[in-house]
Amino acid sequence: MKRRISLVLLYLAAAAVGLGSTWFVLKRVGVEGVTVGAWRADLLAGSADAGLYTRARIAVNAVLALDRSETIYFLATHDDLGKPLRAECRYRLSGVAPTAAWWSITAYAEDNFLFPVESHRYSLSGHSLNISAGESFSANVGPETNEADIETTGNGTLRLTLRLYKPDAALQANPASLKAPSIELMGDCP
Repeated sequence: MKRRISLVLLYLAAAAVGLGSTWFVLKRVGVEGVTVGAWRADLLAGSADAGLYTRARIAVNAVLALDRSETIYFLATHDDLGKPLRAECRYRLSGVAPTAAWWSITAYAEDNFLFPVESHRYSLSGHSLNISAGESFSANVGPETNEADIETTGNGTLRLTLRLYKPDAALQANPASLKAPSIELMGDCP
């Protein structure tokens, strides 16, 4: 009987180590790519060259990725000072519109889904801001305010995704050349 219990405990420990290491690889291991300011891009997302772990990480994190010639995805989980983005805080995004056929910045909640806000202000783009590539912009991200261009709700993690659809050839060749929008905390945050 003791032998069976020991064997069961050994299997449980092995399963726990296996699941823990899988979670670590999918959620915490560094992404191969480039960092520009607070934004990070996985250059293998959507690529036929993406390995098993890259594909699994993309599937787990709810990103449906196209190849870099079609779309480059930049993710931000921290502000410009390196502090984690929080749904209950207010941020100012500012910069210049990227050189791409179309671009957007979208806010995602901790569960990798859009925030459940009545305003339906989940995202902004060059089109919604009525600007062209190279033009300056400024936008607010935050909870339930009339000032928010992108509205969040609740508490917890905030993730911003900058998508560049059909980026110009220079940006495709060198994604690190992106003039990434700054992310600045506005006021105090709990």
